[in-house]
Amino acid sequence: MTPEAHADLVRERTIYSCVMGSRAFGLATEGSDTDRRGVFLVPTALYWRLDKPPTHVEGPAQEQFSWELERFLELALRANPSVLECLYSPFVERIDDTGQELLSLRGAFLSRQAHRTFTRYAEGRRRKLEADVRRHGAPRWKHAMHLLRLLGSCRDLLRTGELVIDVGADRERLLEVKRGEVAWPRVESWMTRLAEEADAAAHRSPLPAEPDRARVEDFLVRTRRASARWDGVRPD
Repeated sequence: MTPEAHADLVRERTIYSCVMGSRAFGLATEGSDTDRRGVFLVPTALYWRLDKPPTHVEGPAQEQFSWELERFLELALRANPSVLECLYSPFVERIDDTGQELLSLRGAFLSRQAHRTFTRYAEGRRRKLEADVRRHGAPRWKHAMHLLRLLGSCRDLLRTGELVIDVGADRERLLEVKRGEVAWPRVESWMTRLAEEADAAAHRSPLPAEPDRARVEDFLVRTRRASARWDGVRPD
C-alpha cells in the first residue's frame, strides 16, 4: 500500500480519535500543541493480500498518530501507558459504533500489569533525565513534568482501580517543574516518592492480576467478521 492509501485508511476508517498530550492531561498552556491519537479499522479483505496493511500511521495531519485496531488492542492488553490513556481522553473528536464498543471495553484492559509497564517506562525516562543532568546540568524539564504526571497516574490507578489522566490539583506544581522552577533534587525526591507509593499500592490494588483477554478477543473477532462482509474494499 502507498503512503496515500495509508492516509486514506485514517481518513475513511477511523473508529475513534481524540486529543491527547497536555490538553488532555490538564497541563495545556498558551502555545501548547494539539496532539491527536486515533484507531482505524482495516477492512478484513486487505489482510488476504501479500502486501499487508499498516499497523500504525503517522498523519495525515500534523501531530496525528493512529493505530490499526488489532495493534491498539495488543498494546492496551500489555498496559502500554500511551495507548491506555487514549481510552480516557476527555476530548473525543470522532467516534462510531465500533469505537463506542471499544470505549465500553476500557475496564477489560486494566490490571495490575500496569504497575510493571508504567514503572518500567518511567525508569527508562528517568535514566534519560539523569543523563541530561550529568551532561548538561539540567534535565529536559517538560519531560520531567510528564514523568511525574505518569508516576502519579500509575499510583492512583493501582490505588483506586480507575485511570484518571487529568492532573487536577497537581497542575500548578507540575507546571512549575516544566518551567524549571523546582530544583532537580526536589524533583528526584518527588519521583522516588511516587514510585514507592505505586509499589505499595500494587500489593493491595483492587485491579485484577490480568486483563480480560477473552473479552477483548471476542470484540476483535466480531469486528473482523463484520468487516469481511463490507463491500467497499478497494483493490489499491
